[in-house]
Amino acid sequence: MNAQRLFVGSCLAIAATALAFSVRADIIPALKADFGLTDTEIGQIAGCGLWGFAITIVLGGMLLDSLGMGRLMTFAFVGHVGGVVMTLLAQGFWPLFFATLLMGLAQGTIEAVTNPLAATLYPQERTKRLNILHAWWPVGLIAGGLLAYGLTRLMNLDGTDVAAEVTRLGWKIKMGVVLLPILLYGGLFFNQSFPNTERLTSGVSYAQMFTVMRRPLFLFLLFLMLMTTATELGPDNWVGNLLQNLVGIQGVLILVYTAGLMFVLRQFFSGVLVKALGPVGLLTLSAMVAALGLFWLSHAKGPLIVLVAATLFGIGKTFFWPCMLGITSERFPEGGAFALGLMGGAGIISAGFLMVPAMGVLQDTYALKKISELSSPTLQKVLKDGSQGIDEKKVRALSDPREREVVQEAKTYSAVMTYRWTALVPAVLSVVFAGLFFYFRSIGGYRAVEIEKPQPAGAHLHA
Repeated sequence: MNAQRLFVGSCLAIAATALAFSVRADIIPALKADFGLTDTEIGQIAGCGLWGFAITIVLGGMLLDSLGMGRLMTFAFVGHVGGVVMTLLAQGFWPLFFATLLMGLAQGTIEAVTNPLAATLYPQERTKRLNILHAWWPVGLIAGGLLAYGLTRLMNLDGTDVAAEVTRLGWKIKMGVVLLPILLYGGLFFNQSFPNTERLTSGVSYAQMFTVMRRPLFLFLLFLMLMTTATELGPDNWVGNLLQNLVGIQGVLILVYTAGLMFVLRQFFSGVLVKALGPVGLLTLSAMVAALGLFWLSHAKGPLIVLVAATLFGIGKTFFWPCMLGITSERFPEGGAFALGLMGGAGIISAGFLMVPAMGVLQDTYALKKISELSSPTLQKVLKDGSQGIDEKKVRALSDPREREVVQEAKTYSAVMTYRWTALVPAVLSVVFAGLFFYFRSIGGYRAVEIEKPQPAGAHLHA
């Protein structure tokens, strides 16, 4: 077993997942135009990728010890490749839906393997290593974002009169490049042996592993994970669409920028901050900053304000995922991969089933409301048949400049209101995390828990 190669492979697998996420966020406007999809339908597609992720991160955590890390990583690799290919061949809503679902299943499996793998390889520094592992998530976001932006500029995909064929070719090239990092991490994992998890090596039974489900603190953390992941992944999924509508800039650039902040903070400052504030104190501060950033984004009138607000949001969301997993691993080590998978799955389910689709519905709802107020005839021209949403193909077909202005004003309004509603989630989180911080303080402070090693038969006779 080559521990360093396994850890590097894990980092690259996380990066590949993030690169795909970044590219998908960028091509949302192109998919809407190419297939005539509403924001609600795009929210359903993006959401299915997240709840597919959730399914396998939970099942993977349950089956990891019986199936082995190697088999699960093989499934992840095959699913990743298959999902990209299916996306490239898609012809409408349902093919895109199932392609995104397959990629989500693969990405959830990666998370189910790499989190316990990192904790097993480095048992004395789990929170630190999980932060480093997930520092590669922003690396992938940056790579995907820069790739998407570069191709957009090179092919002039953001022009006012881009041909439909060029739009289609552009998003397909972007998606095809996602295969490169997938092949790279697959090569690193090829023919490698994987260690047994900490639960197995410590002799913890399956029955004991499942006892974490009866622990009030674990269930409470599970609830908090619903909100932290929704805060991070909901706005990230929609950044391309929201910022394009809000201030007319390519949102993937902001995704790249905030990803850069995340990488620097996770890679170089996570250990210092966790030591100084404790994981719960760091989460409390993070929620406050994230809420302020999202609320400020709703008031953005230009690129400078967007940059400042996005900086706050980027800093705020940085430590949610790794610190929640770190707390789970440190406080419930007997739960092993199952506890980590359940925690991650809960968060992704929240983002996939609730936040991402809800943000799509909010955008359609407020946009239609505004168009109706400004110009009812325009509403009838852009409303998708049989749906309460805007058909982007019909929007692009509008010839009257005033009607186009009406639609753009409505989109701007919908982005503002969507950000304001979303900011409520981290605002509530900041209060709850503060309460948890004082709870730990009242019982002597936060500390990691060690697995009790099973005693050999008859050992008590010699005590």
